[in-house]
Amino acid sequence: MIFSFLKYVSPVWYFNLPPAKDHLYFPSEEQLKIAGVNIDTDKGYISSLAQQRDIAWRAFKQGWVMTNDSEKGIDVWKKERIPVTDEYRFIRKYYSPVWCSYILALRLISLKNPVAEINGFLKSRNVKRENIYANPLPAKSNGTFADIEKEVHKVSIIIPTLNRYQYLKDVLDDIAKQTYRNFEVIVVDQSEPFREDFYNQWSYDIRAIPQKEKALWLARNTAIKISTGDLILLFDDDSRVESDWIIQHIRCLYNYGADISSGVSISKVGDKVPENYKYFRWSDQVDTGNVMVKKQVFKELGLFDRQFEKQRMGDGEFGLRAYLAGYKNISNPLAQRLHLKVGEGGLRQMGSWDAFRTKKLTDPRPIPSVLYLFRKYYGNRLAKLAMLIELPGSIVPYKYKGNKKKLILGSLVTVIISPVILMQVVRSWRRSSKMLQAGPKIERL
Repeated sequence: MIFSFLKYVSPVWYFNLPPAKDHLYFPSEEQLKIAGVNIDTDKGYISSLAQQRDIAWRAFKQGWVMTNDSEKGIDVWKKERIPVTDEYRFIRKYYSPVWCSYILALRLISLKNPVAEINGFLKSRNVKRENIYANPLPAKSNGTFADIEKEVHKVSIIIPTLNRYQYLKDVLDDIAKQTYRNFEVIVVDQSEPFREDFYNQWSYDIRAIPQKEKALWLARNTAIKISTGDLILLFDDDSRVESDWIIQHIRCLYNYGADISSGVSISKVGDKVPENYKYFRWSDQVDTGNVMVKKQVFKELGLFDRQFEKQRMGDGEFGLRAYLAGYKNISNPLAQRLHLKVGEGGLRQMGSWDAFRTKKLTDPRPIPSVLYLFRKYYGNRLAKLAMLIELPGSIVPYKYKGNKKKLILGSLVTVIISPVILMQVVRSWRRSSKMLQAGPKIERL
């Protein structure tokens, strides 16, 4: 963990955990100088260690990705003591001031040295927040794409669908317009009734596999198993893409020596891509609605964990599993999709749409698979910290997710109905314990 206070802000972030390989996620100052990247040292930190880690953090967040795996970055997972004042300074520089107050309260409740905590908090109070995403580093390019032009890679596009023929037609039309032509499409169709004749409209290589069981991860696993491509492109049945979508994913894999290209999603035509998704960088997620994965990754790690069936975060678990195994996952701003998030069919019909928002007050909160993921990889303590952050906001309807006033209201309501929330959390915790006891349901390819 590059700064220990990150566990309070992002307790279940991929890069809080050390991967199997040092893929140079956080560069040393010397590496940056050799590469011609100049990031000023923040002399406001007390310790040189904090200064070095701050430089590494800025480079990492601004898109630093090494392609030479023989070099070594700084070991941020080595436990080294950073002064409390520097920890508070780091949080104030890159996060809302509210987080410092939140962290101070938690640490005082945890019986940390009150003098040191309050002193560190006060000494950092004049630090101004910086927009770390304002100056991204240039994207990498290998210059030519001879292999891509020859279409040497076969791409298997995998689409699970459930009662969405109206939207699926647009999806398949977009695929027909792709400039990269060496692909197959595998649709696992769970619709009732199954319309085999629907798929006769397209002349490219398309297979429709009927599946009686309404199961998303079963559908994706089934398609991966019968795929013939060396690149797997996972897609949704309610999305739209441009004609260069496939080739932009492949270029990302080439340019960064990556194993996974994670595309960007927007929900409305004309929406702006969030600042932290506008440039290439290490990705801390896998979204199976728009991601290209080398098939070799599935061969070595296994398929999606079916413990997440009809629940949430099955793709997040696979992404974390791939990261921990040392695979390189790059966030790709050029492989963009419009995700319509239609209100019928699909995942919404099969289970909960949101990880922390429940349909009924008697339902477990969060969805048990969320706690299964958090506890399995991060442990119980960080799982509890994650709930402490997410639960208050989950009281507010999804459409108000980014509304600060509504989130504050949600926090107040959480306190008022805390006995009900506690009951929901206990139910979720118990169910996740059973899932942990049963173990993962990961089939090998």
